[in-house]
Amino acid sequence: MNDKPGIGLYAPAGFAPEPAALDRAIARLTALGHKVVVDPTCRTRWQRFAAPDAERLAGVMRMATDPRVAIAITLRGGYGWTRLLPQLDFVAIAAARKRWLGYSDFTAFQLAALAKVGMTSFSGPSTTGDFGATAPSSFTLDHCFGLLAAREYGVECALDGLPECAVDGTLWGGNLALVAHLCGTPYFPRIDGGILFLEDVGEHPYRIERMLYQLLHAGVLERQRAILLGQFTQYQLQDNDAGYDLPGVVSQLRSLIDVPIYTGLPFGHVADKLTLPVGGHCVLTAARGAARLVFSRYAC
Repeated sequence: MNDKPGIGLYAPAGFAPEPAALDRAIARLTALGHKVVVDPTCRTRWQRFAAPDAERLAGVMRMATDPRVAIAITLRGGYGWTRLLPQLDFVAIAAARKRWLGYSDFTAFQLAALAKVGMTSFSGPSTTGDFGATAPSSFTLDHCFGLLAAREYGVECALDGLPECAVDGTLWGGNLALVAHLCGTPYFPRIDGGILFLEDVGEHPYRIERMLYQLLHAGVLERQRAILLGQFTQYQLQDNDAGYDLPGVVSQLRSLIDVPIYTGLPFGHVADKLTLPVGGHCVLTAARGAARLVFSRYAC
């Protein structure tokens, strides 16, 4: 008897630029023993989106109400969740007790769900880029299914920051552009004493710093117990930067607040990524460059 949770694939934002990646993801998840439900939005395109707003919204609710689906995984990121937030029935979504998984643009949904109904969701692999990769990362898949199958999950990784640190709090964050984008809106959770993680792609270091300043000026950063910086990828320095790179951004941020700031979190627009429970509890202990993260309180 197959006791693997059913997985639903849906497209709340961008379309699949490579349809074969969707087919690979379906085959791979099926081979792992999961019943896979594919929403129609995964195979359509409208402008830069997978489908018009109303149909993508309907796709979200189909995931929430389909009894075959225990884990709902976004097709990909891109852009689109922001347009759906005012129409989403977060009470019904939370009551469905599904596990929602994705990253990048998915951050908008995660923070809104946390702010509106205190719902935990999961920052982790998406359909086409991860499960549908030609050679998927075993690191990513192992940590994803390992965390989802456990009530408490620990992972060790190398983080650069204070030589010693021991803090705990609500884990939250995601894509920096989306976190900054929602700041000051009804979809931004008020997290005091939390552990904030951030990543981004295609953003120049000065723009990363500007978004961090937005969170600083809004009082968000200083209310945290720790800040974990993941991978910031796919940018190119320009001549007028004169060597000003991400280490300069991190150094500037560390000079502004006393909150411990660590770099090197294995998460972002990279092949090897952890799965992180947004809204769950995190215990961070660090000593001499080695860190341990223990996640709990994320069960539906």
